[in-house]
Amino acid sequence: MNPDRVDRLLLQLLQDEFPLEADDPWGVLGGKLSISGEEVLHRVNRLRASGILRGICPILESGKAGIGASTLVALHLPAGRVEEVAMIINDFPQVSHNYLRDHRYNLWFTLGARDREELEQLLQEIRDRCGLNGMNMIELPVKRRFKIDVRFPVIQQGRWHEGG
Repeated sequence: MNPDRVDRLLLQLLQDEFPLEADDPWGVLGGKLSISGEEVLHRVNRLRASGILRGICPILESGKAGIGASTLVALHLPAGRVEEVAMIINDFPQVSHNYLRDHRYNLWFTLGARDREELEQLLQEIRDRCGLNGMNMIELPVKRRFKIDVRFPVIQQGRWHEGG
C-alpha cells in the first residue's frame, strides 16, 4: 500500500493532534482533513491492515502513572532459542519493547514496574520461565530519561514524504 496525501496528513494528525473528544474524535479529525469521520476510520483501519499503523495509544508519564522503576535488559541467547524466549517475554504486559539485535547480546527488551522490588521479581520470573541465568543477562536500569516521545515526520512544511 502506498499512502496518499490524505493518509499522510492523517498519520501526522494522529501523532500530533489526536482530539480528546469523547463523542466523535474521528469526525474532528475528518473536519481537519475535509473528509467524513467514517472516511477517517476507514483510512485508519486500512493503514493498520497494511502494517503502516500499528496502533493508536497515549504516551504516559511513567512516574505519574505508577511506574517507578524501569530497565533495559540484554540477553545472550543461542539462535535456536530467540523466538521461544521472545514469545515468553512478550507475554509480560510490563514489557514495552522487545528487539532482536545483531550483537552478542541479541535480544533486548524494556521492562517497567511500580518499584525496584517488583522489577526484581519480574526479572526473576523472566529468568525462571526462560531458563536463564545471570551469565546471559545484562540489566541496564534507567538512571535518567532524556526523551520518551517519538514522532515520525510524515509531512513537512506542507509537503509529504514519499515512502522510505
